[in-house]
Amino acid sequence: MLGIAELLRGVGLGLVVLLPLANPLTTVVLMLGLSGKMTKEERDQQSLWASIYVFLIMTVAFYGGQLIMNTFGISIPGLRIAGGLIVAFIGFRMLFPQQQIEEAPEFETKTKELQKRHSSNIAFVPLAMPSTAGPGTIAMLISSAATLTSERVPTWVFYTGPILTFFIVSVILYISLLSCGPIMRVFGKSGIDAISRLMGFLLICIGIQFIINGVLEIARTFQSV
Repeated sequence: MLGIAELLRGVGLGLVVLLPLANPLTTVVLMLGLSGKMTKEERDQQSLWASIYVFLIMTVAFYGGQLIMNTFGISIPGLRIAGGLIVAFIGFRMLFPQQQIEEAPEFETKTKELQKRHSSNIAFVPLAMPSTAGPGTIAMLISSAATLTSERVPTWVFYTGPILTFFIVSVILYISLLSCGPIMRVFGKSGIDAISRLMGFLLICIGIQFIINGVLEIARTFQSV
């Protein structure tokens, strides 16, 4: 009974720490900006896969993140800077969208080819990473794993609690992303385009801030040497 209480306390604490970092609402806005031309079925599929990817990324980061980073010589500042570059690049693409192929003059002559085209896959990048499971989330998971190991948490709690927490976060993200359909119907095409450009600007700011944080961490490291 004591173990169950410890498990529930750990899951509750994990959700309190993870949800503000993961911030599913931000991912919903990003989904709105990137999925304007997708069908409902495509959006639902992207939502499902994004949730699955988030669960896998968090699980791998918690149980094997430190090992992976040590193996490839990746530091937390490097992870932040790389994530910042990705976020900023996506932001520029949203703020200054390229001409869609269906808007080109050749559209009518390529109808059959366009009907066979597949929508872009946005589930892993950027919905799962770095929007939901970003550098901050991964860094927190790696440090939390080291802390729990040093505190000698019961083995079954160490393996059950985090997985249950990641699963709940993924379900919350999936439910949140499914709300994109009704939101799109309310705002319409012009409203979604405006949201996309606004989100693009915010993503550029977030990406640059990621880079600044990574550079500041590197600077602090050199100062402490």
